[in-house]
Amino acid sequence: MANEKLPLSYKGHPLRRKDNLIYYGTMAEKYIIMLQILSAKDQDGLKMADKVSIQLQLTDPDLKSRDRVVKKSEKDSLYAAMDVAAVWLDRALAGK
Repeated sequence: MANEKLPLSYKGHPLRRKDNLIYYGTMAEKYIIMLQILSAKDQDGLKMADKVSIQLQLTDPDLKSRDRVVKKSEKDSLYAAMDVAAVWLDRALAGK
């Protein structure tokens, strides 16, 4: 079990990070969340996100990138953005 790599997840959905982009969910589902860190401030030697863009997107590869966006918003912290993202993704996947 020590060699087993467990993916990082939040509230039952996987998280993947590439530079300032965080993908929440899996491409096998109908929807995914893209979080983009727009700006960060230095707090006690650590960079903390202070402006985060959230987008609920369809995973259909046949759509253009701008047509995939279902909902979008901006939040003042990564915690607030993840909170909204979890609700949006759960509701979208449940069909509500």
